Amino acid sequence: MFDYPVTLTQDGDTVLVTFADVPQAITFGADEEEALLQAVDALESGLSFYVEARQPLPLPSKPRRGQKTVRPGALEGAKLGLYQAMTEQGIRKAELARRLGWHVPQVDRLFDLQHASKFDQIESAARVLGRSLEVRVTPA
Repeated sequence: MFDYPVTLTQDGDTVLVTFADVPQAITFGADEEEALLQAVDALESGLSFYVEARQPLPLPSKPRRGQKTVRPGALEGAKLGLYQAMTEQGIRKAELARRLGWHVPQVDRLFDLQHASKFDQIESAARVLGRSLEVRVTPA
């Protein structure tokens, strides 16, 4: 759902990682493997800017043949999916808090990609938005 194509560029002794769809996400690593590991954090940080600014998330473009993609971690992806559903429905945090019977700071933490929210909280929020949370384990 949030698989963003990356551009890997050898830059001297490091590999530079950029995302055409999320220009705020830039990182590097000593080699391609390390650069791709760093790319997850960079992507999450870049997408968090959209959440903080209450802007729609950029859609990932289709990767070119052989182009690598990076996605947020499972918890962060669930939070981003919840944020996207809320944005698509035009629901603000205060309304989501009202529907859940929570205080607004509790809802704020749901969208903080650095906060270790519990999946059951995300699942409850998804439910009041008419969505469900699906977690799968697939081959790497």
